[in-house]
Amino acid sequence: NKMKRESFDFELSFFKDLYKRMPKDVRVVSMLAHLYTQTGQLDAGLRLDRKLARLTPEDPTVHYNLACSLALKHRKADALKALRTAITFGYDDYVWMCNDPDLTDLHEYGAFLELCDELGVG
Repeated sequence: NKMKRESFDFELSFFKDLYKRMPKDVRVVSMLAHLYTQTGQLDAGLRLDRKLARLTPEDPTVHYNLACSLALKHRKADALKALRTAITFGYDDYVWMCNDPDLTDLHEYGAFLELCDELGVG
C-alpha cells in the first residue's frame, strides 16, 4: 500500500530528525524504534530497543518490546531473557505474551512454552 508507506516515510523522517536533536528522549526513541520495526527495519529497531532498555532499565514494556525485536531476529534465548526481565519488572499480560504474533518464533521453543506453563497460560 503506497499511501501507507508514504505516511511511514513522513513519520520516519520526522522522528529521525527529532532523534538527532533529542537522542535521549524516551518517547522519541520509542516511537522511532516502533516505526523501524513496523517498516521491517529490524536491525535499527533492535538497536533502539536496546538503547531504551539502557535509558529506562526498569520499564517492563521496554523489555517486552526488546524481546519482540529479538524474536523477530530469531534470537530465541535472548528474547526469552528479555521476557523474563519484563516480568520481573511487572509485565503481566501473560495471555497476550503467549499469543503475541511478534513472538511467533518462540511458539515452538521449549523454554518459552515452559514459561507460559509456569505463568498458567497454555
